[in-house]
Amino acid sequence: MSAVRRIAVVTGAGSGIGRSVALALAEDGWALVLAGRRAEPLSETAARAGTDALCVPTDVTSADAVTALFAAARDRFGRVDLLFNNAGTFAGGGTPVEDLDHETWRAVVDVNLTGAFLCAQAAYRQMKEQSPQGGRIINNGSISAHVPRPHSIAYTATKHAMTGLTKSLSLDGRPYRIACGQIDIGNAATEMTERMQAGILQANGRLAPEPVMDAADVARTVAHMAALPLEANVQFATVMATAMPYIGRG
Repeated sequence: MSAVRRIAVVTGAGSGIGRSVALALAEDGWALVLAGRRAEPLSETAARAGTDALCVPTDVTSADAVTALFAAARDRFGRVDLLFNNAGTFAGGGTPVEDLDHETWRAVVDVNLTGAFLCAQAAYRQMKEQSPQGGRIINNGSISAHVPRPHSIAYTATKHAMTGLTKSLSLDGRPYRIACGQIDIGNAATEMTERMQAGILQANGRLAPEPVMDAADVARTVAHMAALPLEANVQFATVMATAMPYIGRG
């Protein structure tokens, strides 16, 4: 464990991947700023982490709320060394293109893309201004950043856009010692993937169960990315259930 305390902001920290990553970071000695829509799940994550943690209920689609989140982190800890940009939604998943309503499309874009941008922008500003300068942003993409599932146009489009966000942040952050990478996850066992084990629509039109993996395996990968010195960066990593239908034809 480093003698210098490192400060991590984790969005979507109340459940799933966000909670697993927060616990892994706590085990590695990070102090935590936990963000999510609801206070109670954040408090549960903080209690399980057993480390110095600040819970900040946050709507990442609100610029004012995101500004307040990073102000709270700065006021409590003085700096931000890591953002795990994880908050997201699969709203509209399973809806054919022709039936997806505009409100659902906008809701997915607002959370998955605009929310990720707002958090990254606030982290970037803080990391640029603080002393010592710099930090790391890790964006949660998805294997949907590479290939779609049937009837997932909003989610897939935003995750492809996340890749562009990652690349631009990585380039623009160079002069300020701000590293940015992305982890693309396939079938971690969370609330979002429960239906996959029962059967989910495949590209050939059939329903088939898919294997999942422990979310803790994803969390260990994020913790490794976070632990690197700022002179090194994992630009893109894919972590997936080994036998899921992704490589080849399934």
